[in-house]
Amino acid sequence: MAKVKSFTPLLFISFLLLASCLSSSNGELFKPNVTIANGLEFGYYRFTCPQVDTLVRNYLTQVYRADPGQAAAILRLQSHDCFVQGCDGSVLLDRSPERSEIPNKHFKQQTFQIIETLRQIVHTHCGRVVSCSDLLTLAARDAVFLTGGPDFTVPLGRRDGVTFPRVNQTFEDLIAPTAKTTEILTKFARKGLNLLDTVALSGAHTIGIARCSSFRERLFPTRDPTMEISLYEKLRPYCAFPEFDSLTWLDFRSPFKFDNLYFVDLINRQGLFTSDQDLFEDPRTRGTVINFANNEFQFFASFAGALIKMGTVGVLTDGQGEIRARCNMRNSDFFNLESVLEKDKNSSSAAI
Repeated sequence: MAKVKSFTPLLFISFLLLASCLSSSNGELFKPNVTIANGLEFGYYRFTCPQVDTLVRNYLTQVYRADPGQAAAILRLQSHDCFVQGCDGSVLLDRSPERSEIPNKHFKQQTFQIIETLRQIVHTHCGRVVSCSDLLTLAARDAVFLTGGPDFTVPLGRRDGVTFPRVNQTFEDLIAPTAKTTEILTKFARKGLNLLDTVALSGAHTIGIARCSSFRERLFPTRDPTMEISLYEKLRPYCAFPEFDSLTWLDFRSPFKFDNLYFVDLINRQGLFTSDQDLFEDPRTRGTVINFANNEFQFFASFAGALIKMGTVGVLTDGQGEIRARCNMRNSDFFNLESVLEKDKNSSSAAI
């Protein structure tokens, strides 16, 4: 009994701390200035770049207004970065093997350019003090808010990685659309994320698109019995030709709005991926799916907490890593390139 009594106040305090990171009912954003695990901190740039949040949000407001699909892409990009070698911005590197592997090969170049443009804007105002991995974190947070989700503050202070992941590490760490709940929970647990985090972060599929190849096994040769019949009848002819690999919405009810209708989809057996629908089919996660479908605020609070938690996975802080001068290059590669270009320029001038 003593254990139960001691746990309850801790749970309540944890909820209060999370609530303080979310928007209040009148729209005010609370920003607790406390240091959290791994050397990250709320308000980390308050002296060196106090306008970083505003600079990021102003630019992304324009981006997402012009191309709403980029919000889902940025949110996905951050999770792919954090799950593979930690939140170190390695996915942004042109030479990183993870960029060319199947889970990442469909990201548009514009998505990476958005982060690089953010770096140019922020570094122009503040100097080279904000890391690309922090900019990706802020961009993912704003992808949630600017599509209708909660507004919340995130701890910052990450530094950018200087090493590449192993070849095929993306396949080891990322969740395939064909994965079942046991595999999903196992991979999330490896990153220190629990069942509630897993289901909440899966709710990111409330926005975005998917290729038919990601769920074709649920349509052919016969219908997956966990797929609702009208959805099956709509998708089967649409995805009938593999050579086209057509695109469709992850959440048919509100494809551009960050809300809890993704979980309503799952209850109605209208989840697109096996990895989505199985969260409702599996008794371990079904109750959480139902709770989120019935209570959007609970989903929002859980998602914000889980995104903050995911953003601490494998981070580099203090003297580790670097602050990149270009998000797509390690500084050693960038400055070597600059040196080569300068030599070429001098050689050309001497030859004239």
